[in-house]
Amino acid sequence: MPAALRPDQAEEKEAELAMEDRDALLDMDFMGEQPSTDCYGSLQNGGFIPHRYLAATHEDEYEEPLYIQCDKNDSLPPHPHGNYFRDGRTKIDFVLVWEVRSQRKRRSRAKGCGKSVGDTEAGAEEGGRSERHKAQLDQWRDKFIRNLQNARLFLEKEETVIEKKTIHYLKLSAPRDVLVYYAEELCLRAPLQAQPNPDHNTSDQMIKKLCLPNIMAEYVPNKPVNYYTCAFRKSKMDKFLGSENHGTYFTNTQRQRIVYEILSRTAYGKRKWAEVGVARLLNEGALTAAFPLHEGPFDRPEHEFLPEELNQRQVLFHYWAHWSKWYKYQPLDHIREYFGEKIAIYFAWLGFYTAWLLPAAVVGTLVFLSGIISMGTNTPAEEICSSGGHYLMCALCDTCHTWNLSDTCLMAKMGYLFDHPGTVFFSVFMSFWAVTFLEYWKRKNATLAYHWDCRDFHEEEERPRAEFAAMAPAMENNPVTGVKEPYFPKRARLSRMLTGSMVIVVMLSVVMIFLVTVIMYRIIVSGMINHKETAVLRTQAGNIANISSSMVNLALILLMGQVYTAMAEQLTKWEMHRTQTDYEDAFTFKVFIFQFVNFYSSPFYVAFFKGRFVGYPGHYGTLFGMRNEDCGPGGCLIELAQQLFIIMVGKQVISNIQEFLIPKIKAWRQRQQLSGTRGTQVPRERHRWEKDYTLIECEGLFDEYLEMVLQFGFITIFVAAFPLAPLFALLNNWVEIRLDAHKFVCEYRRPVAERAQNIGVWFNILEALSHLAVIINAFLIAFTSDFLPRLLYKYKFDNNLMGYVNFTLAYSPLNNSSSNHISSDNLFNATICRYKAFRDNNGSYTFFYWELLAIRLGFIIAFEHVVFFILRAIDWMVPDVPESLELQVKRERYLAKQALADNQEALLQATRLLAP
Repeated sequence: MPAALRPDQAEEKEAELAMEDRDALLDMDFMGEQPSTDCYGSLQNGGFIPHRYLAATHEDEYEEPLYIQCDKNDSLPPHPHGNYFRDGRTKIDFVLVWEVRSQRKRRSRAKGCGKSVGDTEAGAEEGGRSERHKAQLDQWRDKFIRNLQNARLFLEKEETVIEKKTIHYLKLSAPRDVLVYYAEELCLRAPLQAQPNPDHNTSDQMIKKLCLPNIMAEYVPNKPVNYYTCAFRKSKMDKFLGSENHGTYFTNTQRQRIVYEILSRTAYGKRKWAEVGVARLLNEGALTAAFPLHEGPFDRPEHEFLPEELNQRQVLFHYWAHWSKWYKYQPLDHIREYFGEKIAIYFAWLGFYTAWLLPAAVVGTLVFLSGIISMGTNTPAEEICSSGGHYLMCALCDTCHTWNLSDTCLMAKMGYLFDHPGTVFFSVFMSFWAVTFLEYWKRKNATLAYHWDCRDFHEEEERPRAEFAAMAPAMENNPVTGVKEPYFPKRARLSRMLTGSMVIVVMLSVVMIFLVTVIMYRIIVSGMINHKETAVLRTQAGNIANISSSMVNLALILLMGQVYTAMAEQLTKWEMHRTQTDYEDAFTFKVFIFQFVNFYSSPFYVAFFKGRFVGYPGHYGTLFGMRNEDCGPGGCLIELAQQLFIIMVGKQVISNIQEFLIPKIKAWRQRQQLSGTRGTQVPRERHRWEKDYTLIECEGLFDEYLEMVLQFGFITIFVAAFPLAPLFALLNNWVEIRLDAHKFVCEYRRPVAERAQNIGVWFNILEALSHLAVIINAFLIAFTSDFLPRLLYKYKFDNNLMGYVNFTLAYSPLNNSSSNHISSDNLFNATICRYKAFRDNNGSYTFFYWELLAIRLGFIIAFEHVVFFILRAIDWMVPDVPESLELQVKRERYLAKQALADNQEALLQATRLLAP
């Protein structure tokens, strides 16, 4: 083993060998050193990591080189099955990938012919900058690899040659001593005692008590063992279960988490410039990918097998991601073991939410069916249908003709489906459902957090984000760690956040402009159809305009959502948030606020503003010279239901198509780019790291949470107008779970296992939506529905609603000299027509209107107070942590205290001596 160099000698030696080392790594024709093909660091196709790279270097310090031993006498296969190094024993914990164009390609491009002198000089200058940038990336990557070796990781390098470039794969493995050190530093949980691992499905327990068969339950092989655990300590290693099994003591996800922690801490340049971590190295372009490997293929083996012989990925595919398992319970413990707690918590929440949608969908469907059954008892609709030409209605536009109310018989009957006493009950039910769902999710979340050993997990002091470190203008001491790190002045960040708020306001104003555009489109289309001679078209003018405008609105919503999400991402980066958590919270807030207004502004307009500012004959309200639109003969609730159906269901269908097609298209493009091989290369089966590199990068959970939270808003805020919303949400979520599961198992590279104890800021958003839903539903019943006007009419006049239609129709004012823009066809001074309003012959509001307004306001106050009081009672009666879980926590703490007590035996002995 060579002697260590002094720092000054090392610097000179490194300068002399820098280009040689780089050529040895990148030049495919380099034939200087040919190590044995069965040693670490060697490459099957000629490239290798020079021994100089295996020297432990850290900034300006040199230590003794650390070599990895290999037994050349062992007859090992060149590439054993499984995620192992070539020795067949060392596990691959992580893979780093970078691509390099071959030197011959670069030389051929540099020989450009037939160019002018100016073009040649400009090209040479640009090429020089490009070469300097590539050299800088090469230097960073080389130093990063040396520092990984200094961190005592095992390294092994592979190459794949394709037509235009060479792909380098650096396999990483953490030895046991490194795993032990970081396990204690990261406070990983270690097993103390095995305990039963029952299924945490409440429905399964209820079905078992009823002695009924449960078609949703299924045996899933290789179920993870459950343990009582405590924080790992190296000094108490012998106290933990399985500590004698050196190769299998740490799970694969724990090993990946530890190696990623090392990758995040390793420097590739100057620490004072925050040139640290694999994330920033990926952003700079020195690496193209960094990922842990999947445990093998996901499809079934061709030969006969036992279920217990399947690998973890195959188990997840065949017992979870497969479409035939749509009605089965999710194997959450298997998901957590393979992907980590953060992804498992998402699927646990999505499954829990979907299960709770089932009773909401059943009740909503029953309410809708009750409306169909009771349509024949709707006295106002029957009066409209039998009225004939008795009610001559005022024209719907300045150039339109009068029309008969009986022409709208069908729409009057259809409106009763969405506006009957059952919808009032359903809105109250969904208010209780939303809060009860969140309360029971707290209990479920507490159980899972304890079961998955992340109940006491809290993020430690987070490192600065890679983009923040690269763009921060100054360095300051961290008040917690005392280490110098990138710093951005708070005053400058606040000014940028204020500017970002102004951008949000501008974008929200753009949404309002599009909303006004859709309203004007609806008015124009409705007016055009009203001029048609066909009576059927005239009666359906409002429906045609409403449905077509909803489709246009959906297209604008999706377009604006894509534009704003990209803008919000750049804006959040520009605000310079220090940590990833701060960045994600700011980004989530921006996108949700915009998407909330983007998706819900049109339903809000239909529910609370449409038909409120119409005026009366001769005194109509106008928008840009056009008369304000009124609700159709079926009422505003049926129009609101149409909009909700098109926007909510249309968005779900389009999102599912995108989630199904886009990953496949991206994966196909990725495979196409990596499929071409040199003609001299013998075709062979690709290795696991090559197959995983052809998969697409995991995009995280933000879009998945956002889609579900917006859906939660649709089924709670506007449920009074659309009782079938929970049913469509349930059907969508059954598809969503399998789509997401298939993406993670089959189409994504394996993400780094992250810890989490809850769904984060999304729970706060869900709570806010559940409380907002109570208020909105109260206003929806009071002001948009006909429930209260009918109730008051029953109380004051007729219990069977006889004469209700005539009571709700006012007469146009007589001798109205102030009317303008009246066509000769209408002539209000000569013809008396009817319109829907509680006004007298002079256009003034009647006493019944003010009486009804007082009842509406009183209903809102009573509704909110009663519902919120019951919700608080539910919150008080349902504890956040189950009693059985508290007993398990106490038992675990007792075992941890017994296992980790240093002086336990001494205390027992002293107790015996002091005893009388």
